Amino acid sequence: MTAMPSRPARPQRRFDSPEQEAFLNLWRTYDRLRALEDELFNQYALTAQQYNALRLLRGEHPQKVRTLDLASRLVSRAPDITRLLDKLEERALIERDRPTDNRRVVRVGITEAGLALLQTLREPVRQCHARQLGHLSRKEIQELTTLLRAARLPHEGPESNWR
Repeated sequence: MTAMPSRPARPQRRFDSPEQEAFLNLWRTYDRLRALEDELFNQYALTAQQYNALRLLRGEHPQKVRTLDLASRLVSRAPDITRLLDKLEERALIERDRPTDNRRVVRVGITEAGLALLQTLREPVRQCHARQLGHLSRKEIQELTTLLRAARLPHEGPESNWR
């Protein structure tokens, strides 16, 4: 009986620095976790960024928010906030208006349809987050959150009110 040839060992991954290794691990983790979120939101013809905008608007309801204020509070930057809002408005999930005293300002508010969609998504989003991170203990999640905030802190401006 001849022994089967063994597979060559995988070369150990090399990184230029510990910072590069941490960053690439963060990026890969984001990619894997985002795929689960995209799968969910695709069922509702939404993007994660549109969902985030709706959640922020729900927090201000019944008030409306200036477009630029909304854009600054999104989790990830929206280079084309107008297009993002156009798509939500086409679906009657938000409404926009311009105050008569300053036509340059656009204010955005969530509609009843937008509130209803968020209510529909409440449990599926909770389940998605459990799929993404439910295998971690509460302590591990708190530690991860603390580390992510610390990593982000020097790169956010003083105007950031993101937690």
